[in-house]
Amino acid sequence: MASVHKEFLVDATPDQVWDVLCDFGAVHERLVPGFVTATRLDADTRTVTFADGTIVAERLVDLDPVSRRVAYTVVGGSLHPSHHHAWMQALPEAEGTRFVWHIDVLPETLAAPIAEFVEHGATVMRATLAAQATPRT
Repeated sequence: MASVHKEFLVDATPDQVWDVLCDFGAVHERLVPGFVTATRLDADTRTVTFADGTIVAERLVDLDPVSRRVAYTVVGGSLHPSHHHAWMQALPEAEGTRFVWHIDVLPETLAAPIAEFVEHGATVMRATLAAQATPRT
């Protein structure tokens, strides 16, 4: 099994980041606008359309406000993993929030293209979250 792991700091409070992260059906508007162009939510599954045309169906596994963590798995779309589990979490840091994004995937050949998506997505997330944050006091 391959893993893709990305962490970065955001100049926003964990609660501000969580407010965006927990909005599972609005990822295209609030978390990664432009990188994701559309999201359709049907019960516990969202269909995400990326700017490059990739479409992925992701089922919500867990939405935990106490740990500020969302977990999901790919269940359809353009990617066809035999296993996929991902989670994102907003952790408190002295200077804001540590955003953690982790993905486990099989087959291992999907790790490289997913890692490219994660790198691009993380850049958009960081800028979007910082721009939406109200100044910390």
